[in-house]
Amino acid sequence: MDPQRKNVVILGASGSVGSSAVRVIRAAREKFRITAMSGYSRMEELAALCREFECPCAVAADPARYEELKGLLPGTRCLSGIEGMAEAAAAPETDILLCAVAGADGLLPVIAALKAGKKVAIASKEVLVLAGELVMKLARPGQLLPVDSEHAGVWQCLERCGEKEVKKIIITASGGPFRLWEKEKILNATVEEALRHPTWNMGKKITIDSASMMNKALELVEANRLFRVTADQLGVIVHPQSKVHAMVELTDGSLLAQIAVPDMRLPTAWALTYPERGAFDFPPYDWVKGGTMEFFEPDTEKFPSFGFADAAMRTGGTLPGVMSAANDIAVERFLRREIPFGGIWKIIGKVMEEHKVLHNSTLEEILAVDRESRIKAHEVKL
Repeated sequence: MDPQRKNVVILGASGSVGSSAVRVIRAAREKFRITAMSGYSRMEELAALCREFECPCAVAADPARYEELKGLLPGTRCLSGIEGMAEAAAAPETDILLCAVAGADGLLPVIAALKAGKKVAIASKEVLVLAGELVMKLARPGQLLPVDSEHAGVWQCLERCGEKEVKKIIITASGGPFRLWEKEKILNATVEEALRHPTWNMGKKITIDSASMMNKALELVEANRLFRVTADQLGVIVHPQSKVHAMVELTDGSLLAQIAVPDMRLPTAWALTYPERGAFDFPPYDWVKGGTMEFFEPDTEKFPSFGFADAAMRTGGTLPGVMSAANDIAVERFLRREIPFGGIWKIIGKVMEEHKVLHNSTLEEILAVDRESRIKAHEVKL
């Protein structure tokens, strides 16, 4: 192997963030080598990527697709399930893990990579929401690198100031497709309407989360844990143009902002090349043609997600993970057209309300709470 290139494992290679990582590496093959990739359902697409990058290891995240993947990649080492992803993440040759799998499936691979001393570029916000206290205890300084555009933006701002200078961290939200809708109309929105995001092209789960603003609830908890700040030190501003990704308010009242075109390649490249900033031919922000930037207070009445995030951050323990697990199932039920859009919030609220919070939990306890919360979210009658 070329010692000048970083060996990268991409979990969730065919998803929106994984695809951005592939595009970054495709444009910088002299800097990176992909040593393993995982996918959940699109095995032909995963196999094609493995062949393109001469990837020596492939993982079928869904064990039921393992034989299919083996048949598509004769001669390639194939693994399966969460255990397979964890094995690839912690392999001796791995330099950096990019975790971009949905839900809680990234937790064990991230823990395995951190314990093995690997750098982890994390786009799976649910990992830190579910087990942030545990994960942050394992991570050494500079080992855990955020890929979400907002958290990558915060991180870049914090690099320019001292910890004692920070008064507040502000992440931005596009507002999703329902920003200007009346509350009653939002509650009865269709699947098709919820999937029409005005700014970002993402997978179904995260697009629904954006429509409900649950993505911001998850991101607030992620920031709470990643940057070790209190709920009072965090805020959200709705910014429909998605050019300003994050701001840091300093103690003297001035602001630092991270501004870029809405392109997931930028935060992905920053995480992969850190502590350097790689030279990539990405489109710069055009100040003349960029148009007006608008900023609004989030509507907490129309979007209960912010209340969930506040309760989760202030209570801590297992409550943030319960919020995330209940949301996962509620979104699944909405996409299957079992519940109305407003039912997503009702399910999350009910499961959180009934949960008896645990603190200083073990990994086994965290995973048990996650399973129980998913079962309860399935059982909620509306």
